[in-house]
Amino acid sequence: MSSQQFEPPSGTRDFLADALRRRERVFARIREVFERYGFEPLQTPAFERLETLTGKYGDEGDKLIFKILRRGEHEATGEADLALRYDMTVPLARVVATYGSKLPTPYKRYAMGPVWRADRPGKGRFREFAQCDVDVVGSSSPLADAETVCALSDALDAVGVRDFTVLVNSRQALAGLLEVYGVPSDLGGGVLITLDKLDKLSPDKVAAELVDARSLAPGTAEKLVADLTAFDAVERMRSALAVSEAGRAGLDEIGRLLDLAAPKVGKDRMAFTPSLVRGLDYYTGVIFEIVAEGMPGSIASGGRYDHLIEALGGPDVPACGGSLGVERIIGLLGHTTDDSDRTDVAVTVIGPDTAAETMGFAARLRDAGLRTEVYLASSRKLAKQLKWAADRKARFTLIYGVADKEAGVVTVRDMDTGEQSQVPPEELVTHLAGRCETSR
Repeated sequence: MSSQQFEPPSGTRDFLADALRRRERVFARIREVFERYGFEPLQTPAFERLETLTGKYGDEGDKLIFKILRRGEHEATGEADLALRYDMTVPLARVVATYGSKLPTPYKRYAMGPVWRADRPGKGRFREFAQCDVDVVGSSSPLADAETVCALSDALDAVGVRDFTVLVNSRQALAGLLEVYGVPSDLGGGVLITLDKLDKLSPDKVAAELVDARSLAPGTAEKLVADLTAFDAVERMRSALAVSEAGRAGLDEIGRLLDLAAPKVGKDRMAFTPSLVRGLDYYTGVIFEIVAEGMPGSIASGGRYDHLIEALGGPDVPACGGSLGVERIIGLLGHTTDDSDRTDVAVTVIGPDTAAETMGFAARLRDAGLRTEVYLASSRKLAKQLKWAADRKARFTLIYGVADKEAGVVTVRDMDTGEQSQVPPEELVTHLAGRCETSR
């Protein structure tokens, strides 16, 4: 049997204990920040109706939806009616459309869990990956946009990612940009999708795609790309958008977000970025991405999407939100160790005559809240059991043989120093609980 048969599907991973604990610590810190901001949790199914998801992510995004074929008597048709969720935003919009008045206004929610995209796997890119989202539904105030950015930034600080920049733009500013550069309205959506590749492709390749795939005039394509990638792109955009009503409105949105979020995030960690597009179709106002030193692409993104819920058949309510790319964040943090992962007490089993007592010691220590493991292999050699305890990163090891039983003590070995002490069984919990708490 080929070893490949035992590997997880391409673009997915198995998480063993250390990796999973690191992930859970990141999730816990992010969750604590979101709760502190007053966002409440929401969990939706892993899959949605296909019609709910399609048409919300643009042509490029729709191609990446993981479809689920019809089942049972319809299986032979080869058609799909369900799909794995692509993100957390469209499911939120469906929930708001479904429950309406039962939800508070504004509705502040966070969601954490896996999403799926039929993308080509690569370094830092997976087909199954986790997202942590916050959203505010029912508020058109720029304060909601600022709260979203502040919550995501605080979460990054909480997990230990501090060298980041929030890039800000506006869909209204981009609409004004297309207007000023004479881009026909029927080409606008495709042009924005291509411009969204400026962080991945060279300016020449983006300009070529605008001409070849988007039917834009060569002169227009070259000037647009040149202005967006110039060292003084911000000044060029401000000057160009001054003659467009939509452009001026977009610049105002950007300015308000920078003013409101900068006191918390830091003025030096926020920047108006004219080349930022965000390829998803549902954005209507300010958009943002967060980038970090040492990581290509963004580690968080979001924006305002005021008409998405109406598109799903619900009320036309304003909304904004953002998402943390947890996989990239964990990649930035590296494989750090944490003493909280250590076993508190490893219990050796010297022989059958003392096995019952050692199981009793373990039970009492667990009841006291200590992480306690009992040696379960067949070997009774103490050296082998001490190696097992060291491999488990135990703080302390209990040794209880016949001689210990006759003396009425338990030998407690400090695995960091090698020192041993004899403790009466009735004092074991008190003795270890205090020392384990101190060493944490």
